[in-house]
Amino acid sequence: MPDALEASPYDALLLLSFGGPEGPDDVVPFLENVTRGRGIPKERLKEVGQHYFLFGGVSPINDQNRALLDALREDFAGHGLDLPVYWGNRNWAPYLADTLREMTADGRRRVLVLATSAYASYSGCRQYRENLADALAALEAEGLQPPKVDKLRHYFNHPGFVEPMVDGVLRSLADLPEDVRDGAHIAFTTHSIPTSAADTSGPAEAHGDGGAYVAQHLDVARLVADAVRERTGVDHPWRLVYQSRSGAPHIPWLEPDICDHLAERHAAGVPAVVMAPIGFVSDHMEVLYDLDTEATAKAEELGLPVRRSATVGADPRFAAAVRDLVLERAGAERGREVTRCALGELGASHDLCPVGCCPARAPRPAAAGADSPYA
Repeated sequence: MPDALEASPYDALLLLSFGGPEGPDDVVPFLENVTRGRGIPKERLKEVGQHYFLFGGVSPINDQNRALLDALREDFAGHGLDLPVYWGNRNWAPYLADTLREMTADGRRRVLVLATSAYASYSGCRQYRENLADALAALEAEGLQPPKVDKLRHYFNHPGFVEPMVDGVLRSLADLPEDVRDGAHIAFTTHSIPTSAADTSGPAEAHGDGGAYVAQHLDVARLVADAVRERTGVDHPWRLVYQSRSGAPHIPWLEPDICDHLAERHAAGVPAVVMAPIGFVSDHMEVLYDLDTEATAKAEELGLPVRRSATVGADPRFAAAVRDLVLERAGAERGREVTRCALGELGASHDLCPVGCCPARAPRPAAAGADSPYA
């Protein structure tokens, strides 16, 4: 096998995702997993779960992960990369600990982890690493010797992640009525998080106003907007906005909210808006409800034409990007010079999360970082 397609020292890839319910009876137990330790009453969880019940109690995220698994396996096989791909979730079956137990039984000793979150933040990176540490500790408590795990770097600015989003915005613009198309604004959306979490996202040197979380999203938004201008000849104004806020109302979160932004744009005379969910890998519940349902209803109330562009999902270019990231990290681990593919101004992210990167709310062990107890 050519060295370029050599994955050693790794012998498996783990797709690590959030998980979601797959039927009405799953909704409350799933939300109990998500909110464990916060003391939220079951009745309140039933209220929160109404978003899921609107869709039959089924989140699309698991099916979308199955599609991504198929795309990754097809891409790897088609390019001669002999690397098995497993799947585990943080909050629903297949659970992360069960998958790591399976991988241990299969003899996997060195595992790369692909998290379905492209950006730096506590909830988008370190919390995944904490869950990995919890699962590894559980296996060790059972007397097993789990594999060593390394997490792939943030891929927000990899061409294989950016280009499908560019195409999604172009398709959405083309779908708008011709008389409002050129005047349309683009609302790049991502998950709102507490401003305190944003300000401490990324390595310590990136901490500050919005931290790495906001900086990375702004970099991607510029990349997409610039590509749209180059391909259409039209300079569409844009803004980074937020969605899916939760938590106590007195705690500051990133703003503006997408619905407030749509109202403001309409009041300013903007003829149409394309909502581009750059913060999400796939069309999971927060995209289906917060954008396709809630924000779209707000736009209809305003009489504002909107379109929602597609997320990356299982696009073959994203699968190819994952292959590229795997080979890049494997080569670096073997001591080779590697080309790190990245667009925009920020460059390629770090391989190993440094101490102080996206600090935890309370001290907890986290795997796959410089402070990992699982070296």
